[in-house]
Amino acid sequence: MSTQSATPADGAPNQAAFEFVKELAAELSSGKIDMPGFPDIALRVRRALADEDVSADNVVRVVGSEPLLAAQLLRIANSAALNVSGRTLTDLRTAVARLGFNMVRTAAITFAVTQLKKADALKGLEQPLDTLWHRSAEVAAMSHVVARRLARVNPDTALLAGLLHGIGHLYILTRASRHPELFNDQAAYHAIVRDWHSSVAKAILENWEMAEEIVQAVSEYEDLNREHTGPADLCDVLMVSHLLVSYQEFPDSIELNMEGVSACRRLKLDRAGYDTLIRESADDINSLKTALGV
Repeated sequence: MSTQSATPADGAPNQAAFEFVKELAAELSSGKIDMPGFPDIALRVRRALADEDVSADNVVRVVGSEPLLAAQLLRIANSAALNVSGRTLTDLRTAVARLGFNMVRTAAITFAVTQLKKADALKGLEQPLDTLWHRSAEVAAMSHVVARRLARVNPDTALLAGLLHGIGHLYILTRASRHPELFNDQAAYHAIVRDWHSSVAKAILENWEMAEEIVQAVSEYEDLNREHTGPADLCDVLMVSHLLVSYQEFPDSIELNMEGVSACRRLKLDRAGYDTLIRESADDINSLKTALGV
């Protein structure tokens, strides 16, 4: 790993950053890296869903044991983008049956991050946590509509991958809370995030036994030169969605930033297609963001 992670812009060594990088490296090498501070219910949902033979009834029992999580799942289930029938769902069993287990994971992660933002240990980090969560929700919503409209990728899986794309950033931020001096040198801190977040995310998602396609997408979505054979896959969807969200406030630069991105070619997405996508999917994107608490 480059020493850039522990060296500020002026080239002077940053001891706090160096020590923090050593901690990250040790945690990664342990092979059991996990998100600190996630509520117990999120862990119980994860363990339940790790069992390939788990029944819907058991999942309903686990989710129903935490009323706030149950409410979150119903809110997602009743979002306009997912509840095309328009009939309001009021019971967990129907919601789980209609949405599937990936959406249960989405609800659990949404609930966990909401609770994480209230943790005493993270006081003072409310703004960066909120900014990170808003970005994750925006990429998740965009991933859902891109998958549904432009690819043969499960939109619910794309939503989950979008929500998880910043999990490495989140881990580093929560771990850095124990080293407040890191935030005095933003250049060094952002270098750590840039260099380490993908490896951290991969380790967390493998520990959570997430599907390989989600692990791969979250690990590789920043590689704009990524090539593969066959149709657009989940990583392509996440890559393009992240790109579109990154430049949505600068629409005149969208076409320039899509140029040469192989995922855009596989999705057959150009500037006109982007304009159509945003125009026709704006309500769904806003509905999904609201359901995710943004």
